Amino acid sequence: MYRAAEIRAALDMPSLIDAVEGAFVAYSAGDAELPDVIHLDVPESRGEIHVKAGHLHGARHYAVKVASGFSATDPPSIDGLVLAFDATDGRPAALLLDDGFITDARTGAAGGVAARHLAPERVERVAVIGTGFQARYQLDALAAVRAFSSVAVWGRDLDHADRCVADLREQPSLPAGVVVARAGSVEDAVRGADVVLTCTASREPLVRAAWLEDRAHVTAVGSDGAGKQELDPEILRTADVVACDSRAQCARLGELQHAREEIDRAVELGEIAGGSAIGRGPATRLTVCDLTGIGVQDVAAAALVLERSEASLRIER
Repeated sequence: MYRAAEIRAALDMPSLIDAVEGAFVAYSAGDAELPDVIHLDVPESRGEIHVKAGHLHGARHYAVKVASGFSATDPPSIDGLVLAFDATDGRPAALLLDDGFITDARTGAAGGVAARHLAPERVERVAVIGTGFQARYQLDALAAVRAFSSVAVWGRDLDHADRCVADLREQPSLPAGVVVARAGSVEDAVRGADVVLTCTASREPLVRAAWLEDRAHVTAVGSDGAGKQELDPEILRTADVVACDSRAQCARLGELQHAREEIDRAVELGEIAGGSAIGRGPATRLTVCDLTGIGVQDVAAAALVLERSEASLRIER
């Protein structure tokens, strides 16, 4: 059994980005098994529970992850666990009591994969829409693949936004000298931004196409359920590249559910990373990535924890 402190110590963002990228490549190449997501609501506590699973062909383990988020508490309660099983005989191999860390970190890592292939090489200003844990993890992952000099944060709750800004100013993974400030509106945050990160539970568009810079990149991670939406569908319609983690899942749960006519031209991150689709090129303008979170990310994160823990034990012996 692994507890949160051990799991945190085993996972660094740059390595996790590489592991998640490899899982995306395997998934898009047909070398992974991924069942449908189980979604459970607890409306009286504003709770959402997701059950995701996955197996990468040839991997030593497959995994099942249960993640919960309850927003009736302040701060919101995030928790979860991952069960890893031996892929040869199905025996339980490890219980990872991660307190929701694996979900947060691997979601951030997916944003890092998106930025690696889709964000402009030169990034000055970043907009973060949302003030929860994912705001921190998305910026952590972005900083692993791009430098930037300023961050504008917007949130509905001013106290939460100020707390987020204060935390980000102390986040050691961000570029030295970065300026972090609260924006007065979504429009104020987005205008002039080279990269826009959205991580809210919104059910109506927050970011408008007219506010975006011509060569900006948008990563949307908040829409992971039916009816959720952060982006004006026009953003997907006018983007040069529409990317996603899973076309099938994003069509049901992501931003693509609101712009279904764009599904056929959407490319998966695994296709871009694997070389069968093109990400950002010299003439590329607006890009957008729709992330709903897929089970192979949890498999990749759990495998990294087990691999590093086993390596540590071998060294100690």
